[in-house]
Amino acid sequence: MSVAKKVQPPEGESAQLQFQGETLELPVVCGTEGEKGLDISQLRSRLGLVTLDEGFVNTASCQSEITYLDGERGILHYRGHAIEDLAEKEDFLKVSTLLLYGEADAKKCKALQSEIARFGKTPKPILEMLQQFPKGAHPMGMLSSLVVALSGFNRDKMVEDPSEDQINILFGQMMAQLKNLAGYIGAFGQEKPILQSKFPELSYAADFYYLLTGKKPDPVVTKALDVLLILHADHEQNCSTSTVRLVGSSKANLYACISSGINALWGPLHGGANQAVIEMLEAIRRDGGDFKKYLQLAKDKSNPFRLMGFGHRVYKNFDPRAKIIKKTCDEVLTSLGVSDPLLEIAKGLEQEALRDEYFVSRKLYPNVDFYSGIIYKALGIEPALYTVLFALGRLPGWLAQWQEMRQSPQFRIGRPRQIYQGIPKP
Repeated sequence: MSVAKKVQPPEGESAQLQFQGETLELPVVCGTEGEKGLDISQLRSRLGLVTLDEGFVNTASCQSEITYLDGERGILHYRGHAIEDLAEKEDFLKVSTLLLYGEADAKKCKALQSEIARFGKTPKPILEMLQQFPKGAHPMGMLSSLVVALSGFNRDKMVEDPSEDQINILFGQMMAQLKNLAGYIGAFGQEKPILQSKFPELSYAADFYYLLTGKKPDPVVTKALDVLLILHADHEQNCSTSTVRLVGSSKANLYACISSGINALWGPLHGGANQAVIEMLEAIRRDGGDFKKYLQLAKDKSNPFRLMGFGHRVYKNFDPRAKIIKKTCDEVLTSLGVSDPLLEIAKGLEQEALRDEYFVSRKLYPNVDFYSGIIYKALGIEPALYTVLFALGRLPGWLAQWQEMRQSPQFRIGRPRQIYQGIPKP
C-alpha cells in the first residue's frame, strides 16, 4: 500500500460578520480537498453571539486527517486511499493499521498483529459476567457493558495521559477483546460453546467467524467479512464517532469512550439500521411477500411505512460503500447457494427501486445497511448481532479519532452552547 501524500490547503480568505455596528473578521479554514469552513472561535467573546445548528449538521467540530467524505459526489477515502481500492485489495487488519498509524507498511501491520495476539484470552470474570445476562438481552447492551467492565481488570492502563507505548497496547487489547466479545456474545445467544481465539492463525475476520460459529470460513465468506468490516471502519464525524470524541474530551478512559460509541451506534437511526432492514423484510414476508405493494406504500406520505436501507443522511449520490457491498453480496449468495424468501424479497425491492423514477429522482438508492443485512442473513448471523458487527468494523476508526483528538494542539473538553427558550428570569 503506497503512502498518500498530504497537500497543504490554501490560506488567506476570510468573511465578515456585522452585528450592532461591530464587524468581526472570520477566517476561512480550507481543507485539502477544497471544502471550506468559517472559524467562529471568537464569535462569542467578541460579539456575544453563538451559532444555532440543530444536530450540528453544518458545524465542523474538529480538523481531521483520517477520513474524507464527499456526499454529493459519493466519495469516501481513508487517509487518502479510495475505499474502492482498500476493499478490493486489502484485509481489515491492514486497513486498521492505516487508520491507526497513518500508513500500513509490513512492520506496522506486524506490530499491531502482535499486540492483538497478546490479548487473545478474555479475562475469565468477563466471560462469567457474560453468562449472567438473561436470554434475549440485546447484544449491543451486553457488548457495551462488557467493554466498560474491562476497565476494572486493566487499572494500570487507565492513566490520564497514556504514552505512545501504552496507547499501542490499548489499541491491541481493544481490537482483540472486541473481536472476542462479539463472537462470544453471538455464541452465547445461540447456546454454543466459548472457544479460544485462533488469531493470527486465522485472519481477524475469520477468527471472529470461528468464535461465533465454531467453523473456519471459506475464502468467499472471509473476504465478505473483511469487506464489511473495512466499509464500516470509519465515516468521518458521525454520531458514534462524535460521541467517542466528546466523552474522550473529558479524558475519560478508553474503555468508557468505546463503550459510549457502542451505545450511540445502537440507535436505529445509526448502526441499528441494518437490523431494521431484515425486520422490514420479515414484515413484508409475513404479509405475503408483495414487495411492489410496499414500494407504493413508501411513496405515500400519509402512510407510516418507511423503506429501510434506502437513502443516506450524508450521501446525495449512490453510497460508494453500497456499490462495493452489492458486488460482495451477489458473490456470497452465489457461492453459498442460499435460498431464502427474505433474500428474494430484498433482491426484488432493490431491482424495482433502482428503475422507479420516484426513488431514482430522489436519489434513494440502497445503502450499505441494506446490503450488509442481507449478507449477515445469508451467513446465518442473527439480526440482533448485526450492529455488533458494525461496532467491530468501526472500532479502528473510533480509536484513530480518539487518538487524533488527544494529540491535537486545540484539544479541549467538548462543551456545546444552547439558546435558552424556557421561563424568563423574574
